[in-house]
Amino acid sequence: MKTLLFFLILISSHVQVLADDFSIVRQRVIEELMKDLPEKSQISEILATLKEDGSFEGIDYTDLSRTAGFPHRQHTYNMVLLAKTYKDKHSTYYHTRELKDIIIKSLAYWVDHDFFGDNWHDNQISTPSNLVNLMLVMGDELPKELVEKAQPIIGRAHMKASGARPSGDRIVIAGILAKNLLFTGDHEGFNDIIRLIEGEVKFSTGSRGMQQDYSFHHRVDRVNNTTSYGYGKYANAFGEWSYYVANTQYAFSLEKINHLVDYYLDGICKQLVYGIYEDISVKNRSISNQSDFKPRDTIEIKKLLFSTDYRKAELEEILKLRKGEVKPSASFAKFFWQTEHFVFQRPDFYTTVRMYSTRNRNMEEPYNGPGKTTHHRADGTNYLQLKGDEYHDIWPVYDWQKISGTTIVQKEKLHGIENIQVDGVTDFVGAITDGLYGAVAFDFVSPHDLVAAKKSWFFFDKEYVCLGADIHLKFNKPVVTTIDQVLMRSDISIMQDNQMNLLPRGSHDLENIKAIYHDGVGYIFPQPTKIHISNQEQKGSWADITDRKNVSEEILSKDVFSAWFDHGNHPSDASYAYIVIPVTTKDDLAKNCSDNRSIDVVVNTAQQQAVFNHTSQIGQAVFYQAGSLKFMDDFKVEMESQGMVMVQFENNRIKTLSVADPSRKLKKLMLTISGNYSVSGENFSTSVQGDETTFIIDLPQGVYVGKSVDIKI
Repeated sequence: MKTLLFFLILISSHVQVLADDFSIVRQRVIEELMKDLPEKSQISEILATLKEDGSFEGIDYTDLSRTAGFPHRQHTYNMVLLAKTYKDKHSTYYHTRELKDIIIKSLAYWVDHDFFGDNWHDNQISTPSNLVNLMLVMGDELPKELVEKAQPIIGRAHMKASGARPSGDRIVIAGILAKNLLFTGDHEGFNDIIRLIEGEVKFSTGSRGMQQDYSFHHRVDRVNNTTSYGYGKYANAFGEWSYYVANTQYAFSLEKINHLVDYYLDGICKQLVYGIYEDISVKNRSISNQSDFKPRDTIEIKKLLFSTDYRKAELEEILKLRKGEVKPSASFAKFFWQTEHFVFQRPDFYTTVRMYSTRNRNMEEPYNGPGKTTHHRADGTNYLQLKGDEYHDIWPVYDWQKISGTTIVQKEKLHGIENIQVDGVTDFVGAITDGLYGAVAFDFVSPHDLVAAKKSWFFFDKEYVCLGADIHLKFNKPVVTTIDQVLMRSDISIMQDNQMNLLPRGSHDLENIKAIYHDGVGYIFPQPTKIHISNQEQKGSWADITDRKNVSEEILSKDVFSAWFDHGNHPSDASYAYIVIPVTTKDDLAKNCSDNRSIDVVVNTAQQQAVFNHTSQIGQAVFYQAGSLKFMDDFKVEMESQGMVMVQFENNRIKTLSVADPSRKLKKLMLTISGNYSVSGENFSTSVQGDETTFIIDLPQGVYVGKSVDIKI
């Protein structure tokens, strides 16, 4: 009898612990909802638009189309704001019957009409999210019959819903369901859904979700969505629930939380400018939407730190950066080989190259209207950002056929929206990096216009080199390569005939240009060349670049600096070369234009592209086919196949050798270099003959195919 009694007490205690944990999680969710309280003026505006039937003026309840943007969500969001005010002890509306009646009337209007949008997102996420937040804030103060009518609408957020497919939206929908289970008091169902959320943090390489390189694919098109869906709807959604359930029976495992930290630091933060600001290179159709320029939030970092100490110093560094307490200090180079995206950062500049191949499509489709001008935004796009706002909201006035870094056929107008997302047609697309330096190769053929070019970029501490060769087009259309198109923040100076002069505003075709200077950035041309420059006002509207409704048609004017090479009509073997110095002065730029530059362009042809940096003693090369080249008079590299190689010297001897296969076809790579290096390792072997050494190097396979191999010598 005593044993039975003891057993019952244990069960009772365990149930009580679970119940207490359930209440703790629910209270945390409500407290989080109540942190962001509306201003008194905001509530006054909402109440001023309230109509007798519980609807609100200014909302078109009749237009449920995808391009309308579902303005109805403002109705449900208004109810949440009113509920927060009703529950705010410092509000004049705290627990007033008047405001409670208004909330009930507005909820009744909604459930009676049950507005169902043409976009699944509105029905499975927007509406259920606002309604369940309303329920949690109001608690048991809503009429039972209204709550019952709202439940089927909230219930559209369920794990068999179309939007609950693996990737970001799955966690968001699961989170809405979890909140509703907290509201309804379903302990068992809540535990099940928390375990489902926990299981979503995993590698899903080759399908939707987190890739092995810590990039993120929201769809099967393998377009980069790391800082969109992979940030707010995946990482932040998981981090939010890890905070809610921390130190309770429902807590996520440290393994999963730490995996999220790795993704956050090595994926998300490495695709934000200094880990602080949005990187416009990884934006897709949302580039058509007006945005705010501000540091990304700190709340998600605090929630991660609440759940784990893993990589704590790095998380705290990002936190301080976003608060403006420290300056950027990190230097890195990273290639996201699953996504064809390269990022290079130094403490004073951040730059990227965006590409696509037979393995990845180029861009999101223009779902629901935005993004109708984004055809060429992955054609070797190379944006340079020092402060993070260099291109901020330039897009209404942007020339979408002169995108920074790209080689584009100049057409009367862009193709239609049905021709935005396309498959790549070449597979030799990739990069080589040791984590600090790197180079990028793009055997580019446009699926839109069939212009072809061998494009490459070579990155060092204080500058990077951009090369293009074998540029050709069979049709009688002009082709240009754009050096940069950016907001004009200063006068433009040019070095022409060994003189540095200010350039008047306007449009210019200039001969014998040696360098361009704008806003602290220098562009050097190894050989004096013809350059086209526009430094003048450009006009456009946000409505010009989207098919969404209710977008401003106001004509905006912005000063824009653009510089480009004109390769002429149907070029057959055009080329270009320029060096970008992200942080310099006019005087230092003039000195860099001398023949004693620290960087040599070794070769720039259809077969090979290579540079050598004398200051850092680094040589980087792209072999589009087997061949050989000399970085210096006494140092030769011979490649037995296509591939990429980077060598770092110390005291005239190789210190580090890196190789990569952008084609992803080879299992081994063989190259021969000058010098006697009798070394071996787990993934390579060597043979010495005379004064040359041949390396046979195993290349990464499976989910790592396309990744670089580094050999320390």
